Amino acid sequence: MNPPDVSVIIPVYDERDSVAPLTAELLGVMRALGRPFEVLFVDDGSRDGTAEVLAGIVDREPEVGVVTLRRNFGKSEALMAGFRHARGGVVITMDGDQQDDPAEIPRFLEALDGGLDLVSGWKTDRQDPAGKRLPSKVFNTVTRWVSGVDLHDLNCGFKAYRAEVVHALALSGDQYRYIPVQAANEGFRVGELGVHHRPRTAGKSKYGLERYLRGLLDLLTITFLGRYRHRPMH
Repeated sequence: MNPPDVSVIIPVYDERDSVAPLTAELLGVMRALGRPFEVLFVDDGSRDGTAEVLAGIVDREPEVGVVTLRRNFGKSEALMAGFRHARGGVVITMDGDQQDDPAEIPRFLEALDGGLDLVSGWKTDRQDPAGKRLPSKVFNTVTRWVSGVDLHDLNCGFKAYRAEVVHALALSGDQYRYIPVQAANEGFRVGELGVHHRPRTAGKSKYGLERYLRGLLDLLTITFLGRYRHRPMH
């Protein structure tokens, strides 16, 4: 099999009912592109039977692979595991809950072809309860103000990258939310793309308000390192 041009990385944790329909939809979109590709699920210690469903998909679909983590390490570690295994010159990340629409992927690729190094999705009509939308809006406003990276939805999981961007990232804790900030600090060209967002139809959200509180500490760390790494005496 030819090396893939595009790697799609999907971190999942307890998404047994979502991975099969998402795979079917995603493969239809990727095959229509006519470019070699791979789909890598990263199973972040699922305990609900997700691993067994993924094993069956891998047996049927040659483009699909699975990276299995020994326990639930969190999204940053899951993404880094996917980045280490990805072979494509372009990397797409998306969530495994079916809320990201695979039909948007060709538009992400066009944006990269237009000169960007990282394209971050912007859920312009976010289909989540107010209890998730409002904290996210505050989070994004604070992050834009502190970091100077002018994106509406910095922590959206639906993104496209040139491979050199993901190779330059070092994520831990909850720092996956600040990938555009890290990329901008490294001099990469960062932009955003308004994307279709869908309601969750299976499973349940794994994140609550406490993730935003933890994330503010990560924001201070990333901002400090980005501004002063090359001026250590400051």
